[in-house]
This record gives sequence, structure tokens and C-alpha cells, in this order.
Amino acid sequence: MVMAKAMPIAAVARIVNEHDTLIWRTVTHYVDEARAKADYSAVVHVGMDETASRRGQTYVSLFVDLNQRKVLFATPGKDSSTVAAFAADLTDHGGKPAAVTEVSADLSKAFAKGIAENLPNAKVTFDKFHVVSLVNDAVDQVRRLEQKESPELAKSRYVWLKNPENLTAGQWETFDGLDIVNSHLKTARAYQIRLAFQDLFNQPADHAKAFLNKWYFWATHSRLQPIVKVAKTIRKHQDGILRWFTSRINNGILEGINSLVQAAKAKARGYRSDRNLITIIYLIAGKLQFSRLPT
Repeated sequence: MVMAKAMPIAAVARIVNEHDTLIWRTVTHYVDEARAKADYSAVVHVGMDETASRRGQTYVSLFVDLNQRKVLFATPGKDSSTVAAFAADLTDHGGKPAAVTEVSADLSKAFAKGIAENLPNAKVTFDKFHVVSLVNDAVDQVRRLEQKESPELAKSRYVWLKNPENLTAGQWETFDGLDIVNSHLKTARAYQIRLAFQDLFNQPADHAKAFLNKWYFWATHSRLQPIVKVAKTIRKHQDGILRWFTSRINNGILEGINSLVQAAKAKARGYRSDRNLITIIYLIAGKLQFSRLPT
């Protein structure tokens, strides 16, 4: 099993001179056996997100214990039924859906519906990294529209999407050349609005709502339609965004797990089925306890 974790199953099959179907069957057997014994009775804080399983609109939803930093459940799809399946699996492992008090998720309507129907006592915190990403997307939309009349914006995408402290030397040259602070570019205004939104999460909890209200006024009066649109989305989900100041949870651990999953998938050049992908997810991120392994 250590070998299977370190390299693709196909590579293991070649080394031991067995068909990979047999290796998959063996790995899946021991992963399922370990999961069957897992105890989820202490689960109270959950993060949920989806990861791409194959090309196209094909996903697997992941449910993570934010305290133990491990995958609890993975299932194909990303609709509300995935939350119902998670709640059932949680119960099967000694957990209680009603005991889940905090959930971190993106702004998916499907997840919101599933949480409301299956995790009755959960307060939802909308993942701050996802929300900031929505504002980033709006800035990039402004840039792409303005680039048609301002060619100096060509090849400057990451200058606007990165924070100043993360710019490369070359990007700093572009940044200085555009004179962003004094620029009359629409993209520069969108960029300043983005930086201001990020600063929301540095505010004292008792100032956060007032800060967000001021930002909303600025954004909706910017006359930059992508910014106006994302500001209205943020206002609609304001309670879940501000919930972060109470819960302090986010999907950072899920982003890390997603990176591991996608790296494993790339190394294996994809998996033939979602079942195989899910087995690998449990193996690399489930922190499973294996009582016995084949010798």
C-alpha cells in the first residue's frame, strides 16, 4: 500500500507483474475496510468543495473534517444530493448530522440546498478564498473589455490578479510602467476595489459589516459592470461571508487536498472511473488507519 500511495497503480502493476485491475481491487478492498472502521462521532466542522474528475463538466464532491484536516467522504457529482449522501455516510460512521455546527463552502446553490436539508444546525461560512476569486474574475473581465481600446493592458493579467507583494520582478516592471496608483484605466479602479475587498478580512469583527457596506457602495457606483455584478452577488451572500468573523473557517485545507488529488491524477494520466479516483482520494487524504495490510 505504501508503494500504491507513492506511485500510480499502473506503475505498481508493472513492478509486481500483475494486471492493474487486480491491484485496484486490492487497494480498494483495504481502503474500504479501513473506512468501515473510521469513527466520525467527533465531527462538528465540515468543509465541502468539488474537484474535477475528468475532462468536461465531471466532478467529485469532497467533504472534509476541518479540525482533523482529513477527507471524510467523496462522491461523484456536485448537486445537493451529495450533501445528503455525506450525511448518511456520517451517520454510518457514528457521526450526527445535527452535531455539525459549522460548514465552509463556496456559493453553490446546490450545496446551500443540501446543507439546509441535511445539516439542520450548521451555520454556513462562505469560503473567503472563493469569494475573493469571484472579485478577481470581475477585475479580469474589466481588463479584457478595456484591452480592446488600451493595448498597454496586453499581457498584464497577473499584475491585476496578484497582490503587490507576490509580483515577480518582470510583473513589477509592468506594474510600475502602468502607474496603477495614478492611472485613469478602468482596470486600475477595479484593481483598487479588489484590494479593498481583500482588506475586509483584516478588519476587527465589530467593524466588518460597516466596512463591507462602504465597499459595496463604492463597488456599485464604480460604473464597472463586472464589479457591480460581483458586488451584488456578495451583498446577496453577505451573512455567510461575514460569518467568517465568528467561525474563522475556510476551505484552505480543501484547496491543498485538491492540489494533491489533481497531481495524483496527472501522474496517473487520469483514472478510468470515479470509483478509482475516490479510492485514491481516501488513500492520500483520508488519514485512514490500516489494521492489516497484505505482505
